[in-house]
Amino acid sequence: MKLHIRKGDKVMVIAGNHKGESGEVTEVLVSKQRAIVSGVNMISRHSKPTSQNPQGGIIKEEGTIHISNLMVIDPKTGKPARTGRQEDKSGKLVRFFKSKN
Repeated sequence: MKLHIRKGDKVMVIAGNHKGESGEVTEVLVSKQRAIVSGVNMISRHSKPTSQNPQGGIIKEEGTIHISNLMVIDPKTGKPARTGRQEDKSGKLVRFFKSKN
């Protein structure tokens, strides 16, 4: 399944509790249609003491966000824009931004 976001994209959250926040996609979970965005949707996870972390405690980490709540930021304009795919001259599908003029 093809999604409109990829790992490494700069995205903005357009709906939900974190609306208006932006960050870089660190991971895309294709089967669940969710993504992890750096610095957005921080959750607290309780961990038991282990050999790597002998203290244990509460760890802050990014939670997943459904991809329908994310919009890719166009690098040329710096604003969120819709994306599409079209063939280039060599016949390969490439992504383009549908920005308003």
